[in-house]
Amino acid sequence: MKTTIEISSTTFRRAKTLAAAKGITLRQLVTEAIEEKLQNGSKRAKTEEPAWMKLYGAFAKSGKMRRETRRIQKLIDREFERIKPEDWK
Repeated sequence: MKTTIEISSTTFRRAKTLAAAKGITLRQLVTEAIEEKLQNGSKRAKTEEPAWMKLYGAFAKSGKMRRETRRIQKLIDREFERIKPEDWK
């Protein structure tokens, strides 16, 4: 299939140079690059978690999350003990 894309002249020259060095056409180089990117992207999308999720997972697995949750719950409980029953109404 034919398509038109716009790339910077610097990127174009580098791609042409790389294709020549590899002894392949620019079309082959671009096709390989896109296929590689698609292959890596689909693997990453399935297996890689966002950075914040990795941190959360490590934090939760270490037991620190449970300790922190208990600590926060104790603070909340203490604050609620200060509230008079009549203030709840």
